[in-house]
Amino acid sequence: MFRVQSPGTGNVYRLSIAGLLLLSLAALAITIWTMVDFSRQQDVVEGLIRNLPIDSAETAQGLAIHLEWRFRLSILVVLNLIATGFALLLLSRAYRSSQESLRNIKALAADILSSMDQAVITTNDEGVVTSINDRATELLDTNNNCLDQHVSVLSTELALDQFMCEWNPDAAVPLTRDFHSSANGKILRASCNTLSNFSGKAIGRVLQLRDVTDRVLMEERMRRMERYMGLGSLAVGLHHEIRNPLAALSLHVQLLEEKLEESQVSDELQTMLSVIKSEMARIGGVLEGFRDFASMDNLKCEEVDIAKLVQRQVDLALPQARRQGITVRCEISDSPLPKLMGDLIRLEQVLLNLLVNAMQAMPHGGELVITLFATSDAIQIEISDTGNGIPENLHDRVFDAYFSTKSEGTGLGLAICDKIVQQHNGNLDFCSSKDGTTFVMSLPIQHTSTLAE
Repeated sequence: MFRVQSPGTGNVYRLSIAGLLLLSLAALAITIWTMVDFSRQQDVVEGLIRNLPIDSAETAQGLAIHLEWRFRLSILVVLNLIATGFALLLLSRAYRSSQESLRNIKALAADILSSMDQAVITTNDEGVVTSINDRATELLDTNNNCLDQHVSVLSTELALDQFMCEWNPDAAVPLTRDFHSSANGKILRASCNTLSNFSGKAIGRVLQLRDVTDRVLMEERMRRMERYMGLGSLAVGLHHEIRNPLAALSLHVQLLEEKLEESQVSDELQTMLSVIKSEMARIGGVLEGFRDFASMDNLKCEEVDIAKLVQRQVDLALPQARRQGITVRCEISDSPLPKLMGDLIRLEQVLLNLLVNAMQAMPHGGELVITLFATSDAIQIEISDTGNGIPENLHDRVFDAYFSTKSEGTGLGLAICDKIVQQHNGNLDFCSSKDGTTFVMSLPIQHTSTLAE
């Protein structure tokens, strides 16, 4: 996982120390042998001095002194060699100790990085991977064989090499970017920093990746709830301020119609009155949407058989689906599904709204698939159509109140659905492509004590 020192390099150091120690021992042996030879020569010289005449003894005495100095120098060399040997032994021991400490530090660093929930990848200046932890291999679905390879091999979907090339070492803050993976639906937040050695010299880059999918979804849900709270207050105010004038206007239009019935009026005037009545009806519909949106603060919880609820709404939608040439397929799990505590009317409203939206996305026919199944902690309902899908640039606005791609309606349908599902502590999401759209409603099984009251 992490690059370590090559075994060959360590062997070279050990062999070098062992070679120097052997040379020192050999030099010590030769020096001792030389000292023994010097001692024999001294004995020979002393014997000669005793047998020489007195006039020649002085020269021989000088030779003996010379041999004695050589012997003393040999003793000094022996002491030097012994000290060198001890120094080499200490050096060898210090080397082994430093190697063991380095291995422990590397093992500790490897264990720490491997246990992190954050992916950590280091590269050199050329973008070649020098280390990668387990979390990185898991998030990128790669393996440890990417060591000594370019960072681009880590993922064909995420442009990590281009991202790292954009890193400016002189920047005051790390470079950060979110990558969306279509393969597993995860959102990975990447950041890049400079990798420096002990002297502070830049030797590469450090790439960090975090799975922020849940965090981003939670932030999005919080933003939706904040919008809903503000829009709910606005809806109550608008409903109150518009309802009374609209009621008075409706009454006067009705009185005007009764007056006009007593006399002959032109077709143009009748058309104008018809337009006024239709526009007033449309405003009334908008007000009803306001009221529905603002009156969802309380849920009337009861035990809900979700399978029967789904089947009932599908049966209601079947006649309209047949008229549009839509094939409906309902797939309900054969295993018994747990019952939920929820607001039956509100859940029916969500499901029917999603079915109607799906059919409206297929005006010229198609296939509508409703799938119901249970996971370990939730029940999921998937509603899929084969329409043209939702444009990618509109994905972030789908659940916004008063946003709609249709010419009719108030744009509150999906916003109301999302709010109802969130009040049930569930989640409403979707995925869309040119081949169709799938809305997924997830309702937790155990949540009776935390439902909105």
